[in-house]
Amino acid sequence: MQPISLLTDFGLSDEFVGVVHGVIARIEPDLRVIDVTHGIARGNVRAGSLALVRAVQYLPEGVALVVIDPGVGTARRPIAAETPWGYFVGPDNGVLAPAVAMVGGASTVVALEDERFRIPSMGGATFDGRDVFAPAAAVLAAGQASLSDLGPQLANDSLTPLLLPLVEPEGEGLRGEVWWLDQFGNCQTNVSAEDLAGLGLAPGADLILQIGASEHELPWLSAYGDVEPGHPLLHIDSYGLLAIAVREGSAAERLNLTEGHQVVLRPTG
Repeated sequence: MQPISLLTDFGLSDEFVGVVHGVIARIEPDLRVIDVTHGIARGNVRAGSLALVRAVQYLPEGVALVVIDPGVGTARRPIAAETPWGYFVGPDNGVLAPAVAMVGGASTVVALEDERFRIPSMGGATFDGRDVFAPAAAVLAAGQASLSDLGPQLANDSLTPLLLPLVEPEGEGLRGEVWWLDQFGNCQTNVSAEDLAGLGLAPGADLILQIGASEHELPWLSAYGDVEPGHPLLHIDSYGLLAIAVREGSAAERLNLTEGHQVVLRPTG
């Protein structure tokens, strides 16, 4: 049997996460489910996709069950994809595509259409996480069905892509974007150390961080402890991207940053 890694925007106030666990357990009680997160903002496909990309390289090979599905009940396809890492199950709305590409691409993709592996809904088509995705993930993880059993095969390159912004030149610097705010208020950008090296910058340098019309001179350091409490800094985070942080504080609050905010970085000289 293979573990199932579950990532949703369900939150924990309602019974939705427990119900998905329950469906999986009724199909195969011995399956292990890893709760990656259920705290993705409601319907935020990009945030869910980026969380999956960050997490999948540390998850055991198996089945990734991802339910960020603002288009539930519409013509968007429910799919499962086989990759060198394992299976990805979820809506074909872009949430799966970056992680699938990162682990080597899909060798087989199917539409989840076979009624044998669905739970008949007592009401409207608003809970595919329970009725479609959880059963598919469970039978794949338990070895009770093959991918081809679940529905018709689709083209391997047919996954709906998720377009992520690239770092762009901006005068003597570069323009990036805030991709992720964690619960501590640290702000991950899409800027890498290699992008900064292209400007002739290295750890230990001071940079100008421009947010709208405001400019801040911040040091590029290795750890929060390299500055005094309450002081801001730039650092390469645990996923290899430049983050804006405040030691023992929130950079998001201090600098009024939100997901999708554009930032410009340039040398001080």
